[in-house]
Amino acid sequence: MLDRAQAPQSHDIQGMKLVHPEHMVLDNGLPVYIFRSQDQPLVKAEFVFKNKFGVESEDPLRNTALSALMKEGTSRMTSAQIAEAVDYYGAFLMPEFSFDHTSYTLYTLNKYVPQILPLVYDILVDAQLPDHELDNFKRTNRQSLQISLEKNDFVAKQLFYKTLFGNNRYGAVVTDEGLSALNRRDLAELYTQQIQPENCTLFLSGNITADVIREVSNYCGSKWKNTTVSKSVESKIQIANAYHTELQFQERPDAVQSAIRLGRQSLRRTDPDFPALQFLNTLFAGYFGSRLMRNIREDKGYTYGIGSSAVTFEHTGMLVISTQVGTDVTAATLQEIQKEMNLLQTELVGVEEINLVKNYMLGAMLGSLESIFSHADKFKAVHLSGLDLNYYAYYTKVLHEMDAEKLKAMAQKYLQYEDMVKVVVGKM
Repeated sequence: MLDRAQAPQSHDIQGMKLVHPEHMVLDNGLPVYIFRSQDQPLVKAEFVFKNKFGVESEDPLRNTALSALMKEGTSRMTSAQIAEAVDYYGAFLMPEFSFDHTSYTLYTLNKYVPQILPLVYDILVDAQLPDHELDNFKRTNRQSLQISLEKNDFVAKQLFYKTLFGNNRYGAVVTDEGLSALNRRDLAELYTQQIQPENCTLFLSGNITADVIREVSNYCGSKWKNTTVSKSVESKIQIANAYHTELQFQERPDAVQSAIRLGRQSLRRTDPDFPALQFLNTLFAGYFGSRLMRNIREDKGYTYGIGSSAVTFEHTGMLVISTQVGTDVTAATLQEIQKEMNLLQTELVGVEEINLVKNYMLGAMLGSLESIFSHADKFKAVHLSGLDLNYYAYYTKVLHEMDAEKLKAMAQKYLQYEDMVKVVVGKM
């Protein structure tokens, strides 16, 4: 009989069992990675395209506009008809955009794949990008931009990215002029270059039966042809190695809060030190029990929340700290952030705190594997970085081996306050 007066035994998290995908290549060269689960009634099909840019400059706004407009009409169906058809079958079709990739994700019941996949095929090969839908996109985003520019946090984010990365896709910011310059001709050219099987990877997960594979092979393989006459030339991205680290302050006389952003360029996932950097980031400000949360929220009461992230891109990475605080404590908050950085560089972290962060990170990893779709996401994250699932065994090993000396060395390398871009929008 269970003795509820006695706590159950606890064990260290040693690793995780990940689902390895099946791999196939369709007639047009499209690679497909398949994660099967018969317990799921759903099918998730994620078409991921590598973003294409011009030879002379990188303008991610064009890629964003394209991803939004592709489902706004084909030669057979208007945007309303597409939306109605997707809704009729209880499906979801969602465009997503990042600096390096654009994706189209379809969620549908397994039994409706024969009805929905032809519609997706039309979007991939016959999107019309109507002028009136482009006008709607420009108008809506102009209005959104004007509202966002009133928010200190948005302005701080734009200035931070531009300062940290310079004139490339990562440092580009949305402007009214950029929205006005969007035109259908450029978007149609980008569509022809980017939405091609040769530039796509398909991730299939859920109840992937033989019938689903047959439909996918037909519409995404046999029928979908590579039609690019000449492949677009990739721009040679230039990531600034040096950037302005003096405090950049934009005053807002009526501000109640100041937006603060600090950060630096750091590591990509392919760097061997990336898991250790994630560990340092989590302890510093990456979860609710972190040092900055305890200091600036719980002890000082300067903010509702403060956080940091170790972010990886295709060509670079960044470590960024962000918060919003009362204008009367802006300077004090910066001092406390610097103080916590210095403590990690000069004092050894206790074993108890290290174990707490270790268990949190490993537990969060295990907790995130809730379905076959989660396993597909884990694979996609490393695959798009040029890695494989062995990365997670390495990640777990690094976390288990983290100790006070390694943390101190990482802090000395990546948490130097003087190396940070520092942006404040509000009042000091």
